[in-house]
Amino acid sequence: METRKIRLTQMEEVKEFVNAASGCDFDVDIFYNRVIIDAKSFLGVASLDLTRVLNVSCQGYNRDFENTLNKFASYV
Repeated sequence: METRKIRLTQMEEVKEFVNAASGCDFDVDIFYNRVIIDAKSFLGVASLDLTRVLNVSCQGYNRDFENTLNKFASYV
């Protein structure tokens, strides 16, 4: 299991992130504090507080999704 920090600030970024997560054949969760959302759910991800740095937990590896994580990476 890998955990990465990302920041999504606009709905277009949320859409791109969810589309990339949906292409994975393994579980991907996005969370902060105690809130855990399935990263393949647009409404779930859009409902998160996008002013926060979000954590993404992956149960596998997908090169395209890895590129998306790198694009939205937050080093805070």
